[in-house]
Amino acid sequence: MKIKVCLETSDEGGYTIFAPSLPGCISEGSTKEEAIKNIREAIELYLEPIEDDLLAGSNVEELELAI
Repeated sequence: MKIKVCLETSDEGGYTIFAPSLPGCISEGSTKEEAIKNIREAIELYLEPIEDDLLAGSNVEELELAI
């Protein structure tokens, strides 16, 4: 999977990086490399499934989609 990210210099120094297609998925780092490493981790956590998100009930059908 490929996700586009935006990297910008921060006023305080270092870099801010975010994934526009994933609202609220943002990170930062002292160097470009650190910022990229951090956003990669943030994206993985953002996309990690959470069991509590599935509302279990008799009328719930769970599906898996390949993206």
